[in-house]
Amino acid sequence: MSNAAVRTAIFPVAGLGTRFLPATKAVPKELLPVIDTPLIQYAIDEARAAGIERMIFVSHPSKSSIERHVRHDADLGHALRQKGKGKIADKLERDALDDENQEFVFVMQDKPLGLGHAVNCAAKHVLPGAVAVILPDDLILGERGCLSEMVEAYETSKTGHMVATMEVSREAVSSYGVLDAHGSDGKVIYAAGMVEKPAPEKAPSRHAVVGRYILDASIFGDLDALEPGAGGEYQLTDAIAAGIGRLGLAGFKFSGRRFDCGSKQGMLAATLFVARQDPEYAEVLEEFGAVEYGQRVAAE
Repeated sequence: MSNAAVRTAIFPVAGLGTRFLPATKAVPKELLPVIDTPLIQYAIDEARAAGIERMIFVSHPSKSSIERHVRHDADLGHALRQKGKGKIADKLERDALDDENQEFVFVMQDKPLGLGHAVNCAAKHVLPGAVAVILPDDLILGERGCLSEMVEAYETSKTGHMVATMEVSREAVSSYGVLDAHGSDGKVIYAAGMVEKPAPEKAPSRHAVVGRYILDASIFGDLDALEPGAGGEYQLTDAIAAGIGRLGLAGFKFSGRRFDCGSKQGMLAATLFVARQDPEYAEVLEEFGAVEYGQRVAAE
């Protein structure tokens, strides 16, 4: 079995970011920076590196600043160059998306009806074939982007749905969806299903699912057929489960390091990890006793 190239990536960015209030009252959590780079920029760069042709941002009307960040701002670039700041102007231009060089679409999710609903909001705009889903607050840093690794593995895999996975401790499995694994082929782990947040003693494995997905195009039909679950939400994992019998499911053990930047602790860890890579921050890390921690984080 050989899967076609993955051409579309969906970015669900409509959430309120309540764990970071009051900071996220005015600033979307996707624009919170690790040093000076917003989380959404890391996600965009990862999608670009994976050869994604169209990016679909499922946002909320209150979060227009995300679109402002994503789009090229010619006036800002001109003003920066007028002030002799051409280097940062060039970087902003490279980072931004523009209609001539990259297809991108913004659609609105007006109500918080779950990740499955958010993904389905993008259905009318996807290109033919499988689609990627990237959760920007799951930051994955490594020499090669997680999505690039997944796309390469997906194209030769024997599965229709693929999810990024990492091994966690037995005590931590209750915080994740966990694969019911039954075999592996290198970094690809084949699974009979997923168990959402199992008790440690009942978890079928320690392969935890994190925020990268490559999903067969039939996911949208399965999302349409879903009944709402707890809180009236439509869960993406339920739609994935509905297709396992037809398509198969696999996890992918990515090589990078994942930071849960939806939490304050994860955001701090990511910031220290990135700072540790740059000698410019060595004095600050040492002054506040973060050198030893940064070294440990970098080594793990």
